Amino acid sequence: MITAVRRIIEQRIFPLQEKDSVEAYDLWAESYDTQPGNLMMDMDSAIFSQLLSEINIAGKQIADMGCGTGRHWPLLFRQKPADISGFDVSPGMLKQLQLKYPSAHVYQIKDNLFADIPDRSYDVIVSTLTVAHIEDIDEALHAWCRVLKTKGDIIITDFHPNALAFGGKRTFKHHNTSIAVKNFVHYISNVEDTLSRHGLTVVNKIEREVNESVKHYYEAKNALPVYEKFKDSRIIYGIHLRRGYDIE
Repeated sequence: MITAVRRIIEQRIFPLQEKDSVEAYDLWAESYDTQPGNLMMDMDSAIFSQLLSEINIAGKQIADMGCGTGRHWPLLFRQKPADISGFDVSPGMLKQLQLKYPSAHVYQIKDNLFADIPDRSYDVIVSTLTVAHIEDIDEALHAWCRVLKTKGDIIITDFHPNALAFGGKRTFKHHNTSIAVKNFVHYISNVEDTLSRHGLTVVNKIEREVNESVKHYYEAKNALPVYEKFKDSRIIYGIHLRRGYDIE
């Protein structure tokens, strides 16, 4: 009861505002890398690391769609790719990335078409916690497949669409306001179907749920009512697809 009352008070003091991804991530950019105890980021890092281990990216051209501040780039660079290009809608996030990687190739996403990028430019496309921010996901995935090489891999992670459909939100605090980033629900089967039409086959798919093993994250943030709401629900997923190779 005390926790529930506290959350009601917080919601009145810090009203929730929904913003589109450009405005929201520009506001979030400076604090994005300093979020200890963030459940989604920790789960995402574990899933992404597992899926990436299935690919040899040494000497490869990598595109990071929705790169943000380059949160996964240390892991990518340890495997010695030829180059990483970062794409994001938020100038603020790209600015933070370039502070860490001054020579990085970065591109602000203006639409879903990537018209300035030649066909078959990248060996591997990675996209983490991004897909649900894209309204026309079919158009975006079509463009990703155009710039992916004939023999290429795609890794996607994101909030599970079931959680988003059930009212889950990506939120952060900015000064005295709670910000929710606008999301669109794209079911995993639809993403798979779109990519399969471009010759990609699922290599591995991972789904994680809210359970007792992550309850301490919610306890630390006085958010047990949220835990109870989403308990036993799938909260995040990751998928690795490959084109032009035999799938064992």
